[in-house]
Amino acid sequence: MLSRSLALKKGLQQVAIQKRCLSIHEFRSAELLRKYGIGTPAGEAAFDPKQAYEIAENLGNKSLVVKAQALTGGRGKGHFDTGLKSGIHMVDSAEQAEGIAKDMLQHRLITKQSGAKGKPVSAVYVVKRVDAKHEAYLSILLDRGSKKAMIICSSQGGMNIEEVAEKTPDAIKKFTVNASEGLTPEVASQISKSLGFSSEAEADAADAVTKLFKIFQDKDASQIEINPLSEVIGQDTKVMCMDAKFGFDDNASFRQEEIYSWRDLSQEDPDEVVAKKSDLNFVKLQGNIGCLVNGAGLAMATMDVIKLYGGDPANFLDCGGGATPETIETAFKLILSNENVDAIFVNIFGGIVRCDYVAQGLVAATKNLAVRVPIVARLQGTNLDEGRRIIQESGLKIYSFDELDPAAEKVVQLTQQ
Repeated sequence: MLSRSLALKKGLQQVAIQKRCLSIHEFRSAELLRKYGIGTPAGEAAFDPKQAYEIAENLGNKSLVVKAQALTGGRGKGHFDTGLKSGIHMVDSAEQAEGIAKDMLQHRLITKQSGAKGKPVSAVYVVKRVDAKHEAYLSILLDRGSKKAMIICSSQGGMNIEEVAEKTPDAIKKFTVNASEGLTPEVASQISKSLGFSSEAEADAADAVTKLFKIFQDKDASQIEINPLSEVIGQDTKVMCMDAKFGFDDNASFRQEEIYSWRDLSQEDPDEVVAKKSDLNFVKLQGNIGCLVNGAGLAMATMDVIKLYGGDPANFLDCGGGATPETIETAFKLILSNENVDAIFVNIFGGIVRCDYVAQGLVAATKNLAVRVPIVARLQGTNLDEGRRIIQESGLKIYSFDELDPAAEKVVQLTQQ
C-alpha cells in the first residue's frame, strides 16, 4: 500500500511540474528562433488546405515537408483518426502539400504520448526540406538539484534521446551554467565540440547555443529542446534547428504576454482549462473518489490516506487559499464531470480560506448541481463552528468530520456499499 501511495505521489509531482509550463507549437518555436537569428528551415503555418498550397508555391514547390501541429511527441510515428499514417509527410509539389493538409487539418493525431483520443490538428507547418550532414541533440532546462540551468547535448540526435541515454550513456554530455556568469564563450565552445559536427561548423554551433541560452533567459523558458540540431549542407548557416520544443514557466506569464498569446487551448484538456480560469489546480486520475482540498501538500496527504483505507482518488483538485462558494461550485462541476465518481471528499484546512465560506459553497453546489453522490467533509480552522452550523442546518446529507482518518475511512466505505 505504501509503495502504491509513493508511486501516486511521484506521478502527481511530475504532472504538477509539467502543468506549470506552457508549450507552444513548432511553427511558433521557429518564429522565436528566427527573431534571435538562429537558423531554422524556411516555412509558414497553414490553417486551411488552400493556404498550404500557397505557402508551398512561395517556397518553390519541391522538396517540402508538411508537419501536423499538435502538442505531442512522436508525430512521425503517429496516425490520424481517419487512418492516415504519420503526422510528417515529404511532398514535392504544392498540390501534394494541399492534399496532405486537407487530410490532416481538423482531424486528430494519435501518438504514443497523446492518449487514445489524440490531439486535434488546426494547423500544418509547411517547410523546406534541408539536407543534413550530421544530426545532434541539445536541450536547456532547470536542474532542481543544483538550482542552475543545465545544457544537455549529444552527438546522437534525430532519435529518442531516452534510448540514447540507455544504450550509450557516454554520448550524453551535461553542462551547468551559473546565472551570475551566464553562458561563457568557453562553455559554448565546449558544447559545440560535443555535438559531433565538423570543425567548420563548430563556430556556428557555438553561436546557436549562445542564442538559445539567451532565449531561455529572456523568455523565462523552463525547457528548450532541439532535436535534431543539424549540421546542414548548402545553407547560409552551417547549423540549423530542424525541430524545436519550448516550455515556459507559468509564473512568468505576466511578463511574457506575446508568448502566452500563442497558447492553443485546443491542445489542453477542457476541464483543466476551466479549472485554470478559476485558479484551480485540477488533474484527472483513475479512481472513483473525487477530492477537493486547499494546498498541494494537503492534497497529497489526502490521497495517501484514501489509499491507506483501500480507496482510489479520482482527481487532484487544489482550490488554494482563495476558495469561495463560486469556485467550490466550479470544483464540484469538474469533479462530477467524471461519471466514475462515487463519492466526494472535501478536506479543507481553513487558514487563509474560511470554513464558513467552504460550507456555503458545499451547500450551494450540492443544491444547484443536484449532487446525488455522498459527500464527506472534513473542515478545520478559521470559522469552523460557523461552517459546521451551515452544514448541519442545510438538511443535506453531508457527512461532517473534524479528523482526517475517520473522514477518509468513511468516504471509502461509502464507495464500497
